Amino acid sequence: MRFAAIADIHGNCLALEAVLADIEARGITDIVNLGDFFSGPLEAGRTTDLLMSRSFPSIRGNHDRWLVETPPEEMGVSDIAAYRELSPQHLNWLRQIPATATYGDDVFLCHGTPTSDTQYWLEAVDVAGHVAPAPLNDIETAAVGHDYSLLLCAHTHLPRTVRLSDGRMVVNPGSVGCPAYTDDSPVEHVVASGTPDASYAVLEHTEAGWSVTHRLVPYDHMAMSRMAAERGRPDWAEGLATGRIS
Repeated sequence: MRFAAIADIHGNCLALEAVLADIEARGITDIVNLGDFFSGPLEAGRTTDLLMSRSFPSIRGNHDRWLVETPPEEMGVSDIAAYRELSPQHLNWLRQIPATATYGDDVFLCHGTPTSDTQYWLEAVDVAGHVAPAPLNDIETAAVGHDYSLLLCAHTHLPRTVRLSDGRMVVNPGSVGCPAYTDDSPVEHVVASGTPDASYAVLEHTEAGWSVTHRLVPYDHMAMSRMAAERGRPDWAEGLATGRIS
């Protein structure tokens, strides 16, 4: 089995196109999508059209859930920007996406953790807002009851692979389209990949176990940075340009 995992596109259709081209160039035909497709000031509608045309096995992220469950007047600034670009057809498609799924016989897909689409799995945030790798014990606790050899997650936009004590692997492919962001839960913090490149992962099951390759794909990220700036989002503009937020 050999496939690619993508996640956290956040409406960055230009980055998605670059990643899909890179995947195709490597002869990979199977792709899974781990959620947060649209939220942000970029190209939600165009991104939706592309995803609907490709029909990847997909799960929803927290922003996808909020887009179909939250009244527009209560949406955050990134969600409402995406919502205004989505047609009823787009939203109906989004409502059919499950929260978690399995792929093949031994791969589990979730956005945050198996039980929460808003919880970080491989990272932890301390009271001062510092983001660091989560303790192995905490990662393993979240994996209890999900006895798959490969567990895929997303949400933090940081590419990372962790092997559990029993040999299982938890992999975050990173973010296709949003390399840095700010959040206020549990406290104010910044998550930054440090590069503007689009990120995804290639997973291959071999006789020795799962092989994981994290890939970074360059694309015209400055075009997306300029779009974010023109739409009144300097935080997004900086993140897209540099992979960091000051």
